[in-house]
Amino acid sequence: QVQLVESGGGLVQAGGSLRLSCAVSGRTFNDYGMGWFRQAPGEEREFVAGINWAAGTYYADSVKGRFAISRDNAMNMVYLQMASLKPEDTAVYYCARHRSGGISHYVRDYAYWGQGTQVTVSS
Repeated sequence: QVQLVESGGGLVQAGGSLRLSCAVSGRTFNDYGMGWFRQAPGEEREFVAGINWAAGTYYADSVKGRFAISRDNAMNMVYLQMASLKPEDTAVYYCARHRSGGISHYVRDYAYWGQGTQVTVSS
């Protein structure tokens, strides 16, 4: 059974930084792409960043240059370093495991999801 547990969310002022962490259970973590999504109230879940099995990365235009995704295969961890945060970044952030080793911005391409962690950016 694959489980994902996010941590690191919180309240931060605009312009501040946060680092989200995602702990992933399972012995084949190295083989899979991982992604971060977010969902604001009343909005659809949207792609934020992804990292494939070879550590190639891909970002939504809205966070490019401000967020950085990384992975630690030895620890089965995925991180999302967020800087220059804006009020519009406020959302619940979810970690997800792709169905393969690739990256995708489609929710349907991810098979396992964490419970989410709240990020609130005040103006």
